[in-house]
Amino acid sequence: MSNNLQIKTLTGGNISPYIPSLAQLRIEIFREYPYLYDGSFKYEQNYLKTYTESPDSLAVIVFDGDEPVGVSTAIPMDHETEEFKRPFIEQGYNPNNVFYCGESILKKEYRGKGFYSRFFKEREDHAKKLGRFDIITFCAVVRPDKHPLKPENYRPLDPIWKKFGYSKHPELTTTYTWKDINEEKESPKKMVFWLKWM
Repeated sequence: MSNNLQIKTLTGGNISPYIPSLAQLRIEIFREYPYLYDGSFKYEQNYLKTYTESPDSLAVIVFDGDEPVGVSTAIPMDHETEEFKRPFIEQGYNPNNVFYCGESILKKEYRGKGFYSRFFKEREDHAKKLGRFDIITFCAVVRPDKHPLKPENYRPLDPIWKKFGYSKHPELTTTYTWKDINEEKESPKKMVFWLKWM
C-alpha cells in the first residue's frame, strides 16, 4: 500500500474506462465468504455496463496510484434490471422512489481505514442530490450459520449496517444464481434487502 490513495466519484458514462478493472476487482473480492463467487469476466463487464448507461448512477472508486483497490456503486432502482425491481413491486413499493446500492468492496489491506463509511455517505449524498427518492437500499446474500466454508473469525456486517441506519426486511427477498467456488455448477442464492428511509 502506498501513500498515494485517492477517491474518485464518477457518474454514468464516466465510469466506462474503469469497467475492466472493476470487473476484475469484483471477481477477486467476491470469492471471499459469504459470496464465494466463482465469477466470469464477461458477466461482470455486462453487469457493470448497466451503470454506464444510467446518467444518474454512481461509482465511488478508491485508487492506490492508478490501480482501483475498492469501489462502491449505486443506481436508481428504475434503471436496474427486472430481477432487482420485482421484490419491491410485489411488496407494493414504487421502484421509481428507490435508490439501489450495489457493491461496497475493498481489497483486504485497505479495510478499516474509513473507506466503508465514506462509501455509504457518498451514495446517500448522491441520492439526496438527485432528489426523487424516499428509500435507499442494498441486498446481501443469506448463508446458513453452519456453512462449511464460513471462516471461524467471520463477523457479519449487520451491526455496521444497523449503525448506518439500515434495517433488514425479510419480506423483500430475491434469488440470484451464480457458481460458488466449491460448486460444479451455478445454483440459486437467497438475497435479502436492507432499507433506509431518506
